[in-house]
Amino acid sequence: MRKIRLFTVLFLLLIFNLSGSFKESAKKVTIGFTENFKAKDLVIKNITYLATFEKDVIDLLGIEKNPVQLKVREKTFNSVKEYQDVRWGDLTQVKQNLSFPLISTLWFNLDTKFGEHSEISRTVLEKGKNPGLGIRAIHKRGITGKGVNVAIIDQNLCLNHPEFKGKVVQYKDVGCNQPPNKGSMHAPGVLSLLAGNSIGSAPGVNIYFAAAPSWTADAKYQADALEWIIEVNQSLPQQSKIKVVSISAAPSGKGSSFNKNNEFWDIAVNKAKKQGMLILDCTQHNVIIGPCYYDINDPDDLNKCRIGWPGMSRSSGWLKNLLYAPCSFRTTAEEYIDGNPSFQYTGRGGLSWSIPYVAGVCALGWQIKPDLSADKIVELLFKTAHTTKNGHKIINPAAFIDAVEKRFPTRGKQ
Repeated sequence: MRKIRLFTVLFLLLIFNLSGSFKESAKKVTIGFTENFKAKDLVIKNITYLATFEKDVIDLLGIEKNPVQLKVREKTFNSVKEYQDVRWGDLTQVKQNLSFPLISTLWFNLDTKFGEHSEISRTVLEKGKNPGLGIRAIHKRGITGKGVNVAIIDQNLCLNHPEFKGKVVQYKDVGCNQPPNKGSMHAPGVLSLLAGNSIGSAPGVNIYFAAAPSWTADAKYQADALEWIIEVNQSLPQQSKIKVVSISAAPSGKGSSFNKNNEFWDIAVNKAKKQGMLILDCTQHNVIIGPCYYDINDPDDLNKCRIGWPGMSRSSGWLKNLLYAPCSFRTTAEEYIDGNPSFQYTGRGGLSWSIPYVAGVCALGWQIKPDLSADKIVELLFKTAHTTKNGHKIINPAAFIDAVEKRFPTRGKQ
């Protein structure tokens, strides 16, 4: 188990391209490890590992899980590589050309110092706010997920970021035990990708947010979070039921980084499904979503979308029974301490970013037709997906909305 967990972290370091000599050695080991897996297992492991990377990397490298400490450790870079983590970094001494193509691959935030290249970084960050695939055109038609109730299970969250302030109608902490003014990297990211004013795929939704400590590797916390959502849902009137739960983690199943009480998650999922909720997670036996990336300069063109992650050579072996959704070249909300809102940009994101994206698209459909079942929503997502020449399906929000409207022409009034 310890060996598997170590390889889990090494794979994360490869995907998120952490800097330094450790990254290079990790890359060599990981490539040899992942090549031994069958294509199906490789995809599932990618999905699982990307869901809980923050704590694993922090544990392995001994980094304090404290945003103040991270800022104190600001690093000066003399050179950068594609997909490198340069958050809180000083790039003013970099001699190479920090062009748009290079900066668009980096992982940076508003605290990254780009010097004379700051305008390019701001352009990249603004472009990364676009959900792409025609979603902004859908919003202009008044389809924003307005009035649809959705739930998120993630880490602790600061609630007042301008991207989503006022959208969380109920917040429950089931065991993070963090100060009330302290946030995390992951939580504002997933929330903004679902419901952010300028970032989200469904900025009109109402959010029920459960904060659970993924770093404990104990799935009971995630199960408790889902049980809370179930309890809340039971108290809501029929027309206001929670439609979908977004959780960018795999609390059970093969490859899960959670090693305690996994069965509790499966029990809670079955209960939630019986209430009609769609559960979008990363578990091998339940996952329906895979990673893809759009062209940052032409994000609405589905023909330019690619399966997997940018900058990675593997182009085959991806499952054809998944629905692929964007997770790279994206900007998300960032707030570690309440009152200090910011943004981060991820040149190469994980499946954690794809799941809330899809949850938001589902909410757009439910605004039009609130009575659609979870199974029907998923069926329409797959039927309307853009199919690549290799037979992979990429989410097609515009076609999905058109199908909902044509088959069920009465738009729900929320």
